Amino acid sequence: MIELSESAAAHFRALIENQNSPGLGIRLRAVAAGTPKGDCQLEFCEPGDLTGDEWEIECQGFSLYVTADSVEALEGANIDFTRDATGGQLSIKAPRLRGAPPDGDASIIERVRYLIESEINPQLASHGGRVTLREVTAEGIVVLQFGGGCHGCGMVDVTLRNGIEKTLCEKVPEVTGVRDVTDHGTGAKPYYDRKAG
Repeated sequence: MIELSESAAAHFRALIENQNSPGLGIRLRAVAAGTPKGDCQLEFCEPGDLTGDEWEIECQGFSLYVTADSVEALEGANIDFTRDATGGQLSIKAPRLRGAPPDGDASIIERVRYLIESEINPQLASHGGRVTLREVTAEGIVVLQFGGGCHGCGMVDVTLRNGIEKTLCEKVPEVTGVRDVTDHGTGAKPYYDRKAG
């Protein structure tokens, strides 16, 4: 359940009234949930912008919509608005937003997934890339698929061996290696083009 203070609701109502757009609401989403970079994003939302799976909080005069993929990360969040000399400050406290590292007794998959989302993907994002966990084999091989700028990138092998594999093997002792199952020949916008050879 998300708690919206009366001062925050009044702040949103005032913003919406200034837009003069019937049916306008506020959409709230979690960005990079479960990682140290987790954050919240607020935006105006017209009825035509809704996908139908949002969680709706009816407030007096407007609705706050939480995107379906953000509900778990924003469970227990508190939204408040405090007036001050400069106008005011909106704050969102969401204790589950950034997640927490899995316990030592968590499964290898949970620990690998956390490292991918909290450390590896934020680094790959600087080149427009990302990696997705496909499986962890019984032998401890982590099977990955690259996307974005890493899909078809000429430096993907270096990234895989010197970055991803090194990080995973150091931090999850059960990992014995990493394998890439991406068809790099189909990459549309690689960060570094592969040389024809």
